[in-house]
Amino acid sequence: MIRFENVGMRYGMDSEILKDISFELERGSFHFLTGASGAGKSSLLKLLYLAHRPSRGLTSFFDVNTVISTRAALPKLRRRIGVVFQEFRLLEHLTAVENVMLPMVLAGEVKEERLKEQSKELLSWVGLKDKFEARPSTLSGGEKQRLAIARAVIGRPDLLLADEPTGNVDPEMAQRLMHLFVELNKIGTTTVIATHDISMVKHMNAPELRLKNGELELIPAAGNAANPTVGEV
Repeated sequence: MIRFENVGMRYGMDSEILKDISFELERGSFHFLTGASGAGKSSLLKLLYLAHRPSRGLTSFFDVNTVISTRAALPKLRRRIGVVFQEFRLLEHLTAVENVMLPMVLAGEVKEERLKEQSKELLSWVGLKDKFEARPSTLSGGEKQRLAIARAVIGRPDLLLADEPTGNVDPEMAQRLMHLFVELNKIGTTTVIATHDISMVKHMNAPELRLKNGELELIPAAGNAANPTVGEV
């Protein structure tokens, strides 16, 4: 579904941040993206949500060569990708429901009444049933994270990317969030979670995309499983 082949990335004339990156993400797979600060995780995520193009190499999303695609073709591909940003990027003047609705409102693909219904269903699913009209400033870090997840999946993306989703929450909340990602993955969403939390990676049975000095190593899951062990989340 997603393929990178000999991809390199640099900013301006600086040295390459990513070097000869090659991997494939199969439909419905689940991977962790790991590496120390400065290893290139953020740069790889930017390539994965099509915020940047590589400096060299091939990237293919949903059978579309994105290196040679026109800029006009990229928004349609981006709508198939959900992103949970580390800093949430919620709009403070909108309610929780309105924040969740926003991507689909901008796309203009669903009637607003039905969309509001779907957004409330999602917020209930992530444990925010009593927060429909709350503004982000009144929510805790864990609540903001769950709101960001609901917004990321409202369009039923084929690919879900999460940048350090458990970095600002306690261990109990981290497990609840990971359970949400696993449940999404079970219904077919290809999932990539960037994290520094090695203990969480070890706790779950999923393959790892490990970056070191801009180079990528694929660490298979125990028993070559493609998905996390749901029962251990």
